[in-house]
Amino acid sequence: MNYEFKAQSKRLMELMIHSIYTNKEIFLRELISNASDATDKMYYESLTNPDLTFSKEDYVIELIPNKEERTLTIQDHGIGMNKEDLMENLGTIAQSGSLEFKKKLQEDQEDSSELIGQFGVGFYSAFLVADKVDVYTRRFDENQGYHWQSQGVEGFSIEEKDKEESGTTICLHLKANEEDENYDQFLDQYKLKEMVERYSNYIRYPIQMEMTKSRLVEKENQDPDAAPEYENYQEVDTLNSMVPIWKKAKKDLSEEDYINFYHEEGFGFDEPLAHIHMNVEGVVNYRGILYIPSMEPFNWRSKDFKKGLKLYSNGVLIMDKCEQLLPDAFSFVTGVIDSEDLNLNISREILQEDRELRIISKNIEKKIKEKLLDLLKNKREDYITFYKAFGTTFKTAIYESFGGEKEKYGDLLVFVSSKEKEYVTLDEYLERMEEDQDRIYYATGDSLASIDQLPQKEGMDKKNLEVLYLLDPLDEFVLKVMQDYKGKAFSSINTEKKEDLEHTEEEKGLFKEMKEILDGEVVEVKTSEDLGDHPLCLLSRGEISIEMEKVLQLQGQDLEAEKVLEINKNHPIYQKLLSLKDDKENLKKYTKLLYNQGRLIEGLTVKNPTEYTKTLFDLLADKDNKTK
Repeated sequence: MNYEFKAQSKRLMELMIHSIYTNKEIFLRELISNASDATDKMYYESLTNPDLTFSKEDYVIELIPNKEERTLTIQDHGIGMNKEDLMENLGTIAQSGSLEFKKKLQEDQEDSSELIGQFGVGFYSAFLVADKVDVYTRRFDENQGYHWQSQGVEGFSIEEKDKEESGTTICLHLKANEEDENYDQFLDQYKLKEMVERYSNYIRYPIQMEMTKSRLVEKENQDPDAAPEYENYQEVDTLNSMVPIWKKAKKDLSEEDYINFYHEEGFGFDEPLAHIHMNVEGVVNYRGILYIPSMEPFNWRSKDFKKGLKLYSNGVLIMDKCEQLLPDAFSFVTGVIDSEDLNLNISREILQEDRELRIISKNIEKKIKEKLLDLLKNKREDYITFYKAFGTTFKTAIYESFGGEKEKYGDLLVFVSSKEKEYVTLDEYLERMEEDQDRIYYATGDSLASIDQLPQKEGMDKKNLEVLYLLDPLDEFVLKVMQDYKGKAFSSINTEKKEDLEHTEEEKGLFKEMKEILDGEVVEVKTSEDLGDHPLCLLSRGEISIEMEKVLQLQGQDLEAEKVLEINKNHPIYQKLLSLKDDKENLKKYTKLLYNQGRLIEGLTVKNPTEYTKTLFDLLADKDNKTK
């Protein structure tokens, strides 16, 4: 007998086939999931029906491709359906023998994003690849079987049909190949095997298919020089592994098991530094395994990199990269999460921004942070290896939040210390500060050696003040937005310090004249008594430091730091400058030479190398200009 789909069902089917599903491969995932649901129902029926026995190995899901007929059959031995079930489950789209839509569809709905329900509509994804679908089924407790058939939105028919075994057999008659669509691929045994492993590998029942294989023909008295001869044979293979590692007890797994899973899933070629095995029962139930890698993935620094965890629902792959589960700061984490409590849309492809997802994400973030702190405390070498590869993610999170995330990630930052030239945390720095020290001192530079040679660094050493070395161009930007850590302000030794040194009128006149000679290159010339044996240093004033200037100009931003030229009051060069108050020409030469020396010490280029070189040669050639 022929039937028509309801108007809303027609519209939904068209929407599903043409709009909702973006990947045709998922039809197999949906049909296998339905077969698994039907088998689950048989299992639960056996729990209360003494006449039924249930053995998991007997309840296989079979795939039968037929290249000659161009059909693909999916067969289960589950609970089966009678006519009423067929009318309810397959006659009205958005119904399911297991689950119903949470909200009834409204006749005037136009936005597919509002068609949110559960898995019941997955059967109709068959029409993504088939132009005709036959369903043969018999309910386990009835003798009569049925044949349901449909060629799409126009309707369906149901007829009585004898069926020897209970369960459901779905036969897809594949569409004709098109210029940009090859439907024959869904008849290839290796393609089907790959699709099962990708989407349905952890379905709890065996998914089996007869595979064509090849083997060497062994013959008696075979000529050793003859070419080897092979023959084809058929063998039924189980395509899925059924029990995922994350559902196994931790005590039953070895470190090797976790590493093997990491490699099998393609999370990386390295050996992960750590894993987190979760089994959470509460408001939201979920399981999973997360990995902290030791090396950057090949595309880590490219635009192609995409963060996210593999997301499963009851063993069925929903998303390869679920970005919502990871904050950007932990984008390096890989792994899987499996939960039956997520609110999925009808295509199982896009997740709603629902409460359950946010709860899982928040808990994951907490677990990752705990694991990183554990590495930092108990496996410092491993943490430093990790930090060199991925520490930028914490810094970026803090910087892009204008310091708002410093409480969350500040304790994960590490810097090389001037004390032992080893990485230390900010907490460790605070613990060993001098009694009267109220600031966290840092220095910026290209290398440890270049920072150690800074004039102002010598002054810090004499005062026994620990200095953090900032070698990453991003470091200073991060500390600038953080401003402080647990109440202690950050202070750069590359920045001008407020010193109340008294100057004579003669000295004030000298500084004013030197500033005019430099013509806007510096905002002030002054003296210092904190430079050790060094004659001078070039410091910054204001929010932009000299190191930040270098980074910004590399990015094409024409911003410069306000610079202060400090002359060591205890160095002979200072007395030489005072002696030149009436020798304007040589004062000009010395002033420009000293300023350019300061630029070179700070890693800046000399703006006019020709003038600088000429000035240097002039002073070297003039014996009367030797410093006394």
